[in-house]
Parts: sequence; C-alpha cells; structure tokens
Amino acid sequence: MIGAGMGAMAAAARLAVAGHRVTVYERTETYGGAVRRFERDGFRFDTGPGLLTLPAVYRDLFVKTGREPLEDRVELVQVDPSARHVFADGTEVSLPNASRAGVVAALDEALGAGAGERWGDFLVRAREAWDRTRRPLLEEPLWPNWQVLAGKEPYPGTTYKRLLGRRRVVKLFEVGRRELRDPRLAQLLDGYALAYGVDPGTAPASAAVLPYMEHAFGTWYVRGGVRKLADAVYERCRERRVEFVFGAEVTRILEKDGRAAGVELSTSAVAEADFVVGQGPWRLGGLTGRQVYGAGAVGPEPEDRYPGRVVVCLALRGAREPGAVHRTVVHAADDEGDLDLFRHGLLPDLPTTLVDRPDDPALRPDGEHESVVLTATVPSATEYDWAAPGAADAFADRMAAAAERAVPGLRERVLWREVRTPLDTERETGAAGGAVPPPALAAPEGVLHPANSTAMPGLFAVGGWSHPGGGLPHAGMSGALVAGLIVEGPEFRGSQ
Repeated sequence: MIGAGMGAMAAAARLAVAGHRVTVYERTETYGGAVRRFERDGFRFDTGPGLLTLPAVYRDLFVKTGREPLEDRVELVQVDPSARHVFADGTEVSLPNASRAGVVAALDEALGAGAGERWGDFLVRAREAWDRTRRPLLEEPLWPNWQVLAGKEPYPGTTYKRLLGRRRVVKLFEVGRRELRDPRLAQLLDGYALAYGVDPGTAPASAAVLPYMEHAFGTWYVRGGVRKLADAVYERCRERRVEFVFGAEVTRILEKDGRAAGVELSTSAVAEADFVVGQGPWRLGGLTGRQVYGAGAVGPEPEDRYPGRVVVCLALRGAREPGAVHRTVVHAADDEGDLDLFRHGLLPDLPTTLVDRPDDPALRPDGEHESVVLTATVPSATEYDWAAPGAADAFADRMAAAAERAVPGLRERVLWREVRTPLDTERETGAAGGAVPPPALAAPEGVLHPANSTAMPGLFAVGGWSHPGGGLPHAGMSGALVAGLIVEGPEFRGSQ
C-alpha cells in the first residue's frame, strides 16, 4: 500500500480482515492524508475536513472489520443548524440539519415567501439525480462502459424558453437562474459546489447531489475533531495487524511477468507483494514506467487542474458566545470573484469563507478561549504563487474580513493565527499544487476519476484522485471498492 490516506487505510483494514498481510508505506511521518491537525498552546484545529457527511460509510467499515459500531470509537454529534448562511446584502438564514420542512420554513422566513418552496422542489429533483447515480457512481467499480455515466444529464431539470425553442436545465448555474430565481438561493447552491472544489460556472446540474447529501443524511461533527476519525481508522488497521512504515517514499513499482510485484523505496530497499495499491493515479505511470490505464478508459489528469484551499487557524481570546453556531458560510460580496479563481486563477477580494466554531472543550485550552478555523477555495500552487512574500498573509486578512461578518470583533480577539496554503497540502498529501480532488459527478460534462483497477494486473488505485473521487465518504467508498476487487476479483460489483 502506497500512502496512508483515509481511502488507503479503509482498504488496508478490509484486506487484513480478509486474510491479506498488508504493509503501508507512507512518505510523511503520519497518517490520514488531508485529515490533519495543527496544535499549539493548548489549541487544536482540524486543517482538513471539519465535518462529516454520510457517516454510514465509516459505520460500515467498522462493522465489516470488527463487528463494532463506529460510535464505540468516536462520538458523532449531529450539527444543528447544519450551517448559517450570511449573504452580501446582510440577509442571514440558519438551515436545520436533515429537515426538508425546516429548511423550507427557514428560507421562506429569511428570503421571502416562495423561496423555501423553490429550494424544496429543487431538493426533490436532486433526490432523483441521487437515486439515478448513487449506485453506479459511488458503490460500484467504474464500469468498463463508463461513457454511460457521461451520457444523459441525470438531474431532471425543468425547461425554459430560449430563442425559438426550449432548453432543459443541464448546468448548475441554470438551476440557480431558472429554477431558484433568487440570487441568494443561487449563491447558496454555488457555495456547495465551491466547498467541494467544483466550478459553479461550469458544473453539471447533477452537482445538485452535493447539497442533497447533506440535507438527506445530515451533517456530523466528530467530538475532539475530525482527526479523531483518522485516529480511529488507523487504530483499527493496527488491531488487524496492518504494518505502517512512515518516512518511506516509494520510488518505483516493481513488475514481474507483466503484473505488479512490489515496490522499491528511496533507500533502494525492495518489498515484494502480490498486489500494490497506490494513491494518485496520474503518478502511477511514473512509478511503473508504462501506461497503466488502457485505451478507452478514464485516464488520469494532472491534479493541479483543480483548486486548493487556504485554511486559517485562529486562536481567540474570549469565550464562545452562547448561541453561536458550529458552521457559518459567509458568501462572497461578488460571486463573480469566486468564479474568477476557476476562470483565471485569480483570488477573490472577499472570498466565500467557511467559519467553523466547534463547541468542543478538547480544542481549546480553557473556557476563556476559542479555536476557530476559516476555509476558502483558492487556485492551486501552480496557478498562483503562494510562496510569494506576503501572499498567504494578505489573503488570510481577506478571509478574516469576510469572517467578521459572522463573528463581530473577530480580529480584535486574535491571539495568533496559523495560515496554511496549497503548498502545505502539497507537502502533506503529494497532490500537485496542493489541489483537492472533487467528488465524481455523472453528466456529459461531469467529473469522473480513473478506475480503481488498472491495465497492469495486481495494481490498484485508491483515494480521492481515483473513483469515486474526493471527500471523506468517497475516500471510504474507494477503500471498500479496492478491497472488493482484490478479494473477489474483477467480477466484484460492489456491496449489496
């Protein structure tokens, strides 16, 4: 196993239970991939995902690898409201967790009669897109005839007049403009795509499944921080006798009789294996010296075509005020600014910023302080020079200015801050430019990642850059698919 990301560890635990001897070679000194933690002076911060959707993926992992509920290892807390949204015109709305009726009522009250109904109708259509794509896109290996997933748009968009005829909604921006018909609702929708690193200006309408997942299955916080989930998966691997070797960089995948036969490390040490599982499909070719995806397959693309993230960890003086919500989304004053980061690699003046304020004593030194994390989607390090003097701090200042719309007096409370850019992501995960993988989306112009199996027998790809894409739940699904393909062979068709 090359790399100790969440998908790789999920595969390792499942393979170990199936009787395989598994060794994981990780070039850094820790596990978890992008699920990291920064600690200083009694403050603790999640620098990767701050919340968990689809916890059923990890519940399944723990049941299948030990007949033990996930909740025996970590405490899951349903976040309510799922998020508060602050718009440029000063409008605010808090959306209840996993309650369509509650969301409809909240939007009607905040945005005006009819807004909630339009969003509710949108969620009904989003559910149809989810039902059409859930299994083939998330729970099964990528089909050899994957072109089926890139065929008809699965979102049942409405039609509208255009010139002399009618056109069906097939793009996310059309959903906002034609179906939601309120710039704030459109920004609400765009924000979900932006958080996943998907361009709202070009995304297919099937990206509607992203807000649907949160509304249907809830948004969850892992008490102690999401890093605790990585700790739990790592410990499960260790209990199943998975061996981890940290500080071990794989420089070559060995081949024997046309199949993967092991790895060579930077120290020239060699480890033989019956199967090799790697992360980052577009790097596997360099490690093998050959094409690992055949003609007609979904091929790997350079990772830095996707954006990255800036994360600002804030150590604050003063207690968290009563009634503060866990997550606030502060929407950009100019939504064109967010789109420019995709079009031209430009930074928005006041970016859409996620403000995470967990009410968790484990993350702060005492009750008179608070730890806050700000997150914004930005160009990768190959699109923008994050190493330029002052670049990171200047953008962190913009994020703090945006966040102050949600936390009045924020900047006066700051004791210190830690700014993490795509350069940190690149160092920790190896992703080119510090890019973050988006989830797979079925549509003619959707997002599909390379299959978990490759053209080289015995070589498999796992994690966010392979099928079914990025995000904590998707990484767990990727691990399950790889384990199934190795244990059951090419006839494996996914969990039943």
